[in-house]
Amino acid sequence: MKNERMKYLVEILNQAAKAYYAEDREIMSNFEYDALYDELVALEAETGVTLSNSPTIRVGYEAVDELPKERHETPMLSLGKTKSREELRSWLGGHEAVLSWKLDGLTVVLTYEDGKLSKAVTRGNGEIGEVITGNARTFQNVPLSIPFKGKMVLRGEAVISYSDFEAMNAEIADEEAKYKNPRNLCSGSVRQLNSEITAKRKVRFYAFQLVSAEGTEEELALVTERFAYLSKLGFDVVEHYVVTEDTILDRISSFEKAIESYDIPSDGLVLEYNDVAYGASLGRTAKTPKHSIAFKWADELRETTLLEIEWSASRTGLINPVAIFEPVELEGTTVSRASVHNISIVKSLKLGIGDKITVYKANMIIPQIAENLTCSDSLEIPCTCPVCGGRTEIRQANEAQSLYCVNEACPAKQIKSFTQFVSRDAMNIDGLSEATLEKFVDLGLIHEFADLYHLEEHRDKICEMEGFGEKSYNNLISSIDASRKTTLPRIIYGLGIANIGVANAKMLSKYFGYDMEAVLAADAEELAAIDKVGEVIAKAFVEYTHNAENQRIIRKLLSEVTIEIPVIEEGSQTLEGCIFVITGSLNHFENRNELKDLIESKGGKVTGSVTGKTTCLINNDITSTSGKNKKAKELGVPILSEDDFLEQYGLK
Repeated sequence: MKNERMKYLVEILNQAAKAYYAEDREIMSNFEYDALYDELVALEAETGVTLSNSPTIRVGYEAVDELPKERHETPMLSLGKTKSREELRSWLGGHEAVLSWKLDGLTVVLTYEDGKLSKAVTRGNGEIGEVITGNARTFQNVPLSIPFKGKMVLRGEAVISYSDFEAMNAEIADEEAKYKNPRNLCSGSVRQLNSEITAKRKVRFYAFQLVSAEGTEEELALVTERFAYLSKLGFDVVEHYVVTEDTILDRISSFEKAIESYDIPSDGLVLEYNDVAYGASLGRTAKTPKHSIAFKWADELRETTLLEIEWSASRTGLINPVAIFEPVELEGTTVSRASVHNISIVKSLKLGIGDKITVYKANMIIPQIAENLTCSDSLEIPCTCPVCGGRTEIRQANEAQSLYCVNEACPAKQIKSFTQFVSRDAMNIDGLSEATLEKFVDLGLIHEFADLYHLEEHRDKICEMEGFGEKSYNNLISSIDASRKTTLPRIIYGLGIANIGVANAKMLSKYFGYDMEAVLAADAEELAAIDKVGEVIAKAFVEYTHNAENQRIIRKLLSEVTIEIPVIEEGSQTLEGCIFVITGSLNHFENRNELKDLIESKGGKVTGSVTGKTTCLINNDITSTSGKNKKAKELGVPILSEDDFLEQYGLK
């Protein structure tokens, strides 16, 4: 299919351009590039479709002071909803309909005039939306031009896939700074004032309704014909199937199975009469159209009793409320805990110990409180930190209230910082669990990172500790001594700077030539200009590294360790440009990190999720029905055993 070929060409040409211009390497010859580029130009001319990320165009980024508002030509009504499959079936009334995903993102209305994308507006309140045309032009898969010269209006959902969401979160070390869910991230990304930020968020658009297209009303009389036409014009459309009263229940069941591994956020299904004229003839109520109805997955609810609220302190000072309740079975597992997220939610639920509550799993995964049946509203918000006893305060941010410990010397902050510092991806010091670190802090043995390298001064105290003896002490000291020879990425990640995960630590180290002095001297402007860094990460990084006390702590730490600078031999980067995912147990490596280190030493990249860009999935259980295996098979990504991988890529 020509449109699919164009999408492939756009992806491979963009990869080649990035490799050549940004990474000083080639993944194809100039001759090959030119041939593929010419093929893309010819296909664009033939089809009249130009994708937003096509290398044949360059979309300039736009920045605005505020998003202008605009009234929709046709009001966007909310769909009626049901959780009953039988009700959905009877709704058909003997008519044929189209069943599709109800995607969970942000609804956007696109307008094309004379074949060009002229306007994009968010749903807003259904009557008035925000104009986000510049941002829509940066969506990953929106055609900027189409072979339709009249005026066309269509609606669709802007979304961020789970795999892209996880990849973005993997770059953020601070748990509190991670994005909460793809839907919220997408909503914020689509409504940015600077479209360059939107472009980095990998937003995609899936059309779900052709509102109007001049002169096509008689030709496109069915919803399925309209989907086919939009697809022909270069749009990605929501997955959909024709159903009748005889087939709808089976099709709902197939959607239910698919959602377990579906990469695009969805919160239900949409059923729409296939005959457009018939659907329009039914009219509307004050709030909902009658041509469509939404089906929401029925959450499995369980009633239980709230036993306590556990207040969990973090290294940033944020104190998270966690509900502890009598265990219940939900979606096949036993659950007894659920995050309540923040003070605003605690207050809205009117919680009190002993209250009868109902709980469920959001998207059948994350335990949540659905409702408080008692509403005693008797829960006291702690005015002291559960760890240090210091004062707490409630802070307002983005319309939500959260509880914080204001004591900068709070042991929770220290313990969490030390926990990251000694972790496997940082200094990799065995024998220092969070519980052990807590004891060391309580005894005053450690106050800052460098103190870990002087624990031999406290030998007697440590050996007298419960669970410690001569052997445990010696093993700990040996592990600490082994960590003295380390790498710059491990140091940077171990410092626990907000938003600096393992990948960012490696990227920054490479950018600055593995020179710690250059890293410490970098300013926010220089950092923000680095690909995949941006202003938020740059600001947090500089605030940390330019702080006088942090500088002192870092200098003292550096006096205890030796940073090894990697020597990259010519021709050794045999995996450059390749992206791998590792899952399951390994035979030739102690753990996945060991194999990951090997791949990265050869220039490759290891991610946590299988996507269309994954080179191969490494799994010794090739026949597994795991989510990663299923995803790889769906996307045509090779699944290799450990031995086959090592042999195929010349690593044996």
